[in-house]
Amino acid sequence: MLAVIPPPVPGTPYHLLAVDSSRPWWRSLAITVAGGFLAVVAGLVVVCAVVVTGIATGRPAGRFQLPTFGDLGDSAWQLLVVGAVIPALAVAARAGQRRPAGTLASVCGRLRLPWLAVCLLVAIAAQLCYVGAETMMERDATELGRVGWPGFLVAVPVLLALVPLQVAGEEYLFRGWLLQGLSGLGRGPWIALVGSALLFAGVHGLGTVWGFLDLVAFALITGWLAVRTGGLEAAIAIHLATNLVAMIWQAATGNLASTETAADGSWRMTLVDVATVALYAAVISRLADRRGVAAVVPEPAARGYRRGGTGIRARSDATMTSPANSSAASSANRSGSV
Repeated sequence: MLAVIPPPVPGTPYHLLAVDSSRPWWRSLAITVAGGFLAVVAGLVVVCAVVVTGIATGRPAGRFQLPTFGDLGDSAWQLLVVGAVIPALAVAARAGQRRPAGTLASVCGRLRLPWLAVCLLVAIAAQLCYVGAETMMERDATELGRVGWPGFLVAVPVLLALVPLQVAGEEYLFRGWLLQGLSGLGRGPWIALVGSALLFAGVHGLGTVWGFLDLVAFALITGWLAVRTGGLEAAIAIHLATNLVAMIWQAATGNLASTETAADGSWRMTLVDVATVALYAAVISRLADRRGVAAVVPEPAARGYRRGGTGIRARSDATMTSPANSSAASSANRSGSV
Protein backbone atom coordinates (compact mmCIF):
# COMPACT_ATOMS: atom_id res chain seq x y z
CA MET A 1 0.00 0.00 0.00
CA LEU A 2 1.30 3.44 -0.90
CA ALA A 3 1.96 5.75 2.02
CA VAL A 4 -0.17 8.86 2.22
CA ILE A 5 1.92 11.96 1.56
CA PRO A 6 0.64 15.00 3.45
CA PRO A 7 0.28 18.36 1.71
CA PRO A 8 2.82 21.07 2.51
CA VAL A 9 2.36 23.42 5.42
CA PRO A 10 0.39 26.59 4.60
CA GLY A 11 2.65 29.62 4.40
CA THR A 12 5.63 27.67 3.02
CA PRO A 13 7.39 29.53 0.17
CA TYR A 14 8.16 27.79 -3.09
CA HIS A 15 11.88 27.29 -2.58
CA LEU A 16 11.37 25.54 0.78
CA LEU A 17 8.85 22.95 -0.42
CA ALA A 18 11.54 20.24 -0.52
CA VAL A 19 13.17 21.19 2.80
CA ASP A 20 12.58 18.74 5.67
CA SER A 21 14.00 19.92 8.98
CA SER A 22 14.11 16.32 10.24
CA ARG A 23 16.73 15.44 7.61
CA PRO A 24 20.40 16.35 7.98
CA TRP A 25 21.64 18.70 5.26
CA TRP A 26 23.90 16.08 3.72
CA ARG A 27 21.02 13.66 3.24
CA SER A 28 18.92 16.34 1.54
CA LEU A 29 21.86 17.12 -0.73
CA ALA A 30 22.32 13.43 -1.53
CA ILE A 31 18.63 13.12 -2.48
CA THR A 32 18.96 16.18 -4.72
CA VAL A 33 21.99 14.71 -6.48
CA ALA A 34 20.24 11.34 -6.84
CA GLY A 35 17.23 13.03 -8.41
CA GLY A 36 19.47 14.82 -10.88
CA PHE A 37 21.11 11.51 -11.74
CA LEU A 38 17.67 9.94 -12.31
CA ALA A 39 16.83 12.81 -14.68
CA VAL A 40 20.01 12.11 -16.67
CA VAL A 41 19.12 8.43 -16.84
CA ALA A 42 15.65 9.31 -18.18
CA GLY A 43 17.26 11.36 -20.95
CA LEU A 44 19.64 8.51 -21.76
CA VAL A 45 16.70 6.14 -22.13
CA VAL A 46 15.39 8.34 -24.94
CA VAL A 47 18.86 8.43 -26.53
CA CYS A 48 19.03 4.63 -26.40
CA ALA A 49 15.61 4.40 -28.05
CA VAL A 50 16.84 6.73 -30.79
CA VAL A 51 19.97 4.60 -31.34
CA VAL A 52 17.97 1.38 -31.53
CA THR A 53 15.49 2.95 -33.96
CA GLY A 54 18.32 4.33 -36.08
CA ILE A 55 20.08 0.98 -36.31
CA ALA A 56 16.83 -0.84 -37.09
CA THR A 57 15.96 1.57 -39.89
CA GLY A 58 19.49 1.85 -41.27
CA ARG A 59 19.95 5.55 -40.60
CA PRO A 60 23.42 7.02 -41.27
CA ALA A 61 25.65 8.17 -38.42
CA GLY A 62 25.72 11.87 -37.62
CA ARG A 63 27.15 13.98 -34.82
CA PHE A 64 28.79 11.95 -32.03
CA GLN A 65 28.19 8.87 -34.18
CA LEU A 66 24.51 8.90 -33.30
CA PRO A 67 21.94 8.04 -35.99
CA THR A 68 20.66 11.07 -37.85
CA PHE A 69 17.06 11.53 -38.96
CA GLY A 70 17.51 14.84 -40.75
CA ASP A 71 17.62 18.31 -39.23
CA LEU A 72 14.02 18.31 -38.01
CA GLY A 73 14.10 14.70 -36.81
CA ASP A 74 17.31 15.26 -34.85
CA SER A 75 15.92 18.43 -33.28
CA ALA A 76 12.75 16.55 -32.31
CA TRP A 77 14.47 13.75 -30.43
CA GLN A 78 16.88 16.15 -28.73
CA LEU A 79 13.89 18.12 -27.42
CA LEU A 80 12.34 14.87 -26.18
CA VAL A 81 15.52 13.99 -24.29
CA VAL A 82 15.16 17.13 -22.16
CA GLY A 83 11.42 16.67 -21.72
CA ALA A 84 11.99 13.16 -20.35
CA VAL A 85 13.38 14.57 -17.11
CA ILE A 86 9.90 15.70 -15.97
CA PRO A 87 8.47 12.27 -15.04
CA ALA A 88 11.82 11.28 -13.54
CA LEU A 89 11.81 14.32 -11.25
CA ALA A 90 8.18 13.70 -10.33
CA VAL A 91 9.14 10.21 -9.15
CA ALA A 92 12.16 11.60 -7.28
CA ALA A 93 10.06 14.22 -5.49
CA ARG A 94 7.47 11.71 -4.36
CA ALA A 95 9.73 8.76 -3.55
CA GLY A 96 12.87 10.57 -2.40
CA GLN A 97 11.54 13.71 -0.73
CA ARG A 98 8.13 12.36 0.30
CA ARG A 99 6.16 15.27 -1.10
CA PRO A 100 3.54 15.71 -3.82
CA ALA A 101 5.17 15.77 -7.26
CA GLY A 102 3.08 18.81 -8.15
CA THR A 103 5.02 20.94 -5.68
CA LEU A 104 7.80 21.07 -8.29
CA ALA A 105 5.44 23.24 -10.34
CA SER A 106 4.06 25.65 -7.75
CA VAL A 107 2.90 26.20 -4.18
CA CYS A 108 -0.54 25.01 -5.31
CA GLY A 109 0.69 21.62 -6.43
CA ARG A 110 0.28 22.11 -10.16
CA LEU A 111 0.96 24.53 -13.00
CA ARG A 112 -1.46 27.43 -12.65
CA LEU A 113 -2.55 27.62 -16.28
CA PRO A 114 -4.40 30.99 -16.15
CA TRP A 115 -1.31 32.60 -14.61
CA LEU A 116 0.92 30.83 -17.15
CA ALA A 117 -1.19 32.33 -19.95
CA VAL A 118 -0.78 35.83 -18.53
CA CYS A 119 2.99 35.36 -18.22
CA LEU A 120 3.19 34.02 -21.77
CA LEU A 121 1.51 37.10 -23.21
CA VAL A 122 4.02 39.34 -21.45
CA ALA A 123 6.89 37.05 -22.50
CA ILE A 124 5.88 37.18 -26.17
CA ALA A 125 5.82 40.97 -26.06
CA ALA A 126 9.24 41.03 -24.41
CA GLN A 127 10.66 38.57 -26.92
CA LEU A 128 9.37 40.58 -29.87
CA CYS A 129 11.23 43.60 -28.51
CA TYR A 130 14.38 41.50 -28.17
CA VAL A 131 14.07 40.11 -31.71
CA GLY A 132 13.61 43.62 -33.08
CA ALA A 133 16.81 44.76 -31.39
CA GLU A 134 18.69 41.63 -32.48
CA THR A 135 17.57 42.02 -36.09
CA MET A 136 18.89 45.57 -36.17
CA MET A 137 22.19 44.55 -34.59
CA GLU A 138 23.09 41.07 -35.78
CA ARG A 139 20.46 39.02 -37.62
CA ASP A 140 20.37 38.83 -41.40
CA ALA A 141 16.72 38.96 -42.49
CA THR A 142 17.69 37.99 -46.05
CA GLU A 143 18.15 34.40 -44.81
CA LEU A 144 14.39 34.03 -44.34
CA GLY A 145 12.72 31.53 -46.63
CA ARG A 146 15.91 29.64 -47.43
CA VAL A 147 14.34 26.34 -46.38
CA GLY A 148 11.19 26.82 -48.45
CA TRP A 149 7.54 26.88 -47.38
CA PRO A 150 6.92 23.09 -47.39
CA GLY A 151 9.78 22.37 -45.00
CA PHE A 152 8.91 25.34 -42.81
CA LEU A 153 5.23 24.38 -42.54
CA VAL A 154 6.21 20.87 -41.45
CA ALA A 155 8.73 22.13 -38.90
CA VAL A 156 6.51 24.68 -37.14
CA PRO A 157 3.89 22.28 -35.71
CA VAL A 158 6.64 19.90 -34.56
CA LEU A 159 8.39 22.74 -32.76
CA LEU A 160 5.14 24.04 -31.28
CA ALA A 161 4.51 20.57 -29.85
CA LEU A 162 7.99 19.76 -28.54
CA VAL A 163 9.68 23.02 -27.54
CA PRO A 164 7.24 23.53 -24.61
CA LEU A 165 8.18 20.05 -23.38
CA GLN A 166 11.90 20.84 -23.61
CA VAL A 167 11.49 24.19 -21.87
CA ALA A 168 9.39 22.67 -19.08
CA GLY A 169 12.03 19.97 -18.61
CA GLU A 170 14.79 22.53 -18.10
CA GLU A 171 12.66 24.62 -15.75
CA TYR A 172 11.52 21.66 -13.67
CA LEU A 173 15.15 20.61 -13.32
CA PHE A 174 16.90 23.92 -12.65
CA ARG A 175 14.27 26.28 -11.21
CA GLY A 176 12.32 23.41 -9.68
CA TRP A 177 14.27 20.41 -8.47
CA LEU A 178 17.70 22.02 -7.98
CA LEU A 179 16.45 25.34 -6.60
CA GLN A 180 14.24 23.58 -4.07
CA GLY A 181 16.78 20.87 -3.28
CA LEU A 182 19.66 23.27 -2.66
CA SER A 183 17.60 25.67 -0.54
CA GLY A 184 18.25 23.57 2.54
CA LEU A 185 21.91 24.67 2.44
CA GLY A 186 21.21 28.23 3.58
CA ARG A 187 18.75 30.41 5.45
CA GLY A 188 17.54 32.13 2.28
CA PRO A 189 17.23 31.12 -1.37
CA TRP A 190 20.40 32.81 -2.62
CA ILE A 191 22.79 29.84 -2.37
CA ALA A 192 20.28 27.75 -4.30
CA LEU A 193 19.67 30.53 -6.84
CA VAL A 194 23.36 31.00 -7.59
CA GLY A 195 24.15 27.27 -7.58
CA SER A 196 21.32 26.33 -9.94
CA ALA A 197 22.15 29.31 -12.19
CA LEU A 198 25.78 28.24 -12.57
CA LEU A 199 24.74 24.67 -13.37
CA PHE A 200 22.19 25.93 -15.91
CA ALA A 201 24.81 28.02 -17.67
CA GLY A 202 27.36 25.21 -17.54
CA VAL A 203 25.19 22.58 -19.25
CA HIS A 204 24.65 24.92 -22.22
CA GLY A 205 28.32 24.62 -23.09
CA LEU A 206 31.35 26.86 -22.90
CA GLY A 207 31.02 29.56 -25.54
CA THR A 208 31.91 33.17 -24.92
CA VAL A 209 32.28 34.80 -21.52
CA TRP A 210 29.40 37.12 -22.40
CA GLY A 211 27.21 34.19 -23.39
CA PHE A 212 27.93 32.47 -20.08
CA LEU A 213 27.08 35.63 -18.13
CA ASP A 214 23.88 35.98 -20.14
CA LEU A 215 22.78 32.48 -19.16
CA VAL A 216 23.68 33.04 -15.50
CA ALA A 217 21.71 36.29 -15.43
CA PHE A 218 18.73 34.63 -17.13
CA ALA A 219 18.78 31.80 -14.58
CA LEU A 220 19.11 34.15 -11.61
CA ILE A 221 16.21 36.33 -12.75
CA THR A 222 13.90 33.43 -13.58
CA GLY A 223 14.87 31.68 -10.34
CA TRP A 224 13.99 34.82 -8.41
CA LEU A 225 10.67 34.93 -10.27
CA ALA A 226 9.94 31.34 -9.22
CA VAL A 227 10.42 32.29 -5.58
CA ARG A 228 8.64 35.63 -5.96
CA THR A 229 5.55 34.18 -7.67
CA GLY A 230 5.47 30.78 -5.99
CA GLY A 231 5.94 28.65 -9.10
CA LEU A 232 7.55 27.96 -12.46
CA GLU A 233 4.97 29.64 -14.69
CA ALA A 234 6.82 32.93 -15.20
CA ALA A 235 10.12 31.17 -15.87
CA ILE A 236 8.53 28.71 -18.31
CA ALA A 237 6.81 31.54 -20.21
CA ILE A 238 9.91 33.65 -20.92
CA HIS A 239 12.02 30.54 -21.62
CA LEU A 240 9.37 29.21 -24.01
CA ALA A 241 9.04 32.51 -25.87
CA THR A 242 12.83 32.71 -26.22
CA ASN A 243 13.41 29.16 -27.42
CA LEU A 244 10.37 28.98 -29.68
CA VAL A 245 11.22 32.19 -31.51
CA ALA A 246 14.85 31.10 -31.89
CA MET A 247 13.99 27.65 -33.25
CA ILE A 248 11.27 28.90 -35.60
CA TRP A 249 13.83 31.38 -36.98
CA GLN A 250 16.28 28.51 -37.45
CA ALA A 251 13.58 26.51 -39.25
CA ALA A 252 12.79 29.45 -41.52
CA THR A 253 16.46 29.93 -42.42
CA GLY A 254 17.35 26.25 -42.74
CA ASN A 255 19.62 26.29 -39.69
CA LEU A 256 17.96 23.75 -37.40
CA ALA A 257 21.19 21.75 -37.41
CA SER A 258 23.11 24.71 -35.98
CA THR A 259 25.01 23.96 -32.75
CA GLU A 260 25.13 27.63 -31.76
CA THR A 261 23.43 28.36 -28.42
CA ALA A 262 22.91 31.32 -26.08
CA ALA A 263 26.34 30.47 -24.66
CA ASP A 264 27.87 31.87 -27.87
CA GLY A 265 26.28 35.32 -27.53
CA SER A 266 28.02 38.64 -28.03
CA TRP A 267 28.34 41.40 -25.45
CA ARG A 268 25.78 43.56 -27.24
CA MET A 269 23.10 40.89 -27.29
CA THR A 270 23.89 39.91 -23.71
CA LEU A 271 23.14 43.44 -22.57
CA VAL A 272 19.92 43.55 -24.59
CA ASP A 273 18.84 40.11 -23.36
CA VAL A 274 19.50 40.84 -19.69
CA ALA A 275 17.66 44.16 -19.95
CA THR A 276 14.71 42.43 -21.66
CA VAL A 277 14.44 39.66 -19.07
CA ALA A 278 14.83 42.13 -16.19
CA LEU A 279 12.03 44.29 -17.61
CA TYR A 280 9.89 41.18 -18.03
CA ALA A 281 10.55 40.23 -14.40
CA ALA A 282 9.55 43.71 -13.20
CA VAL A 283 6.27 43.55 -15.12
CA ILE A 284 5.50 40.02 -13.91
CA SER A 285 6.27 40.95 -10.31
CA ARG A 286 3.86 43.86 -10.55
CA LEU A 287 1.17 41.71 -12.16
CA ALA A 288 1.61 39.04 -9.49
CA ASP A 289 0.90 41.64 -6.81
CA ARG A 290 -2.10 43.04 -8.64
CA ARG A 291 -3.61 39.62 -9.32
CA GLY A 292 -2.82 38.24 -5.86
CA VAL A 293 -0.79 35.28 -7.15
CA ALA A 294 0.09 32.93 -4.30
CA ALA A 295 3.78 33.10 -3.41
CA VAL A 296 3.37 30.71 -0.47
CA VAL A 297 1.25 27.60 0.06
CA PRO A 298 -2.32 28.90 0.50
CA GLU A 299 -4.71 27.55 3.10
CA PRO A 300 -7.10 25.88 0.58
CA ALA A 301 -4.20 23.82 -0.78
CA ALA A 302 -3.72 22.18 2.62
CA ARG A 303 -7.41 21.20 2.92
CA GLY A 304 -7.85 19.78 -0.59
CA TYR A 305 -4.50 19.78 -2.27
CA ARG A 306 -5.32 18.35 -5.66
CA ARG A 307 -8.76 19.93 -5.89
CA GLY A 308 -8.59 23.14 -3.93
CA GLY A 309 -7.06 26.51 -4.63
CA THR A 310 -6.62 28.41 -7.84
CA GLY A 311 -3.21 29.81 -7.08
CA ILE A 312 -4.75 33.28 -6.98
CA ARG A 313 -5.85 34.65 -3.66
CA ALA A 314 -6.62 37.90 -1.91
CA ARG A 315 -3.51 39.69 -0.73
CA SER A 316 -4.69 39.48 2.87
CA ASP A 317 -4.43 35.67 2.72
CA ALA A 318 -0.65 35.69 2.18
CA THR A 319 0.19 34.60 5.71
CA MET A 320 -2.84 32.44 6.50
CA THR A 321 -1.88 29.32 8.44
CA SER A 322 -3.69 26.66 10.35
CA PRO A 323 -3.36 26.88 14.17
CA ALA A 324 -1.49 23.59 14.29
CA ASN A 325 1.11 24.75 11.78
CA SER A 326 1.39 28.46 12.54
CA SER A 327 4.87 28.26 14.05
CA ALA A 328 6.28 26.16 11.18
CA ALA A 329 4.82 28.50 8.59
CA SER A 330 6.16 31.54 10.41
CA SER A 331 9.63 30.01 10.41
CA ALA A 332 9.36 29.19 6.70
CA ASN A 333 8.34 32.77 5.91
CA ARG A 334 11.30 34.22 7.77
CA SER A 335 13.85 31.98 6.10
CA GLY A 336 12.24 32.43 2.70
CA SER A 337 12.37 36.20 2.39
CA VAL A 338 13.80 37.45 -0.90
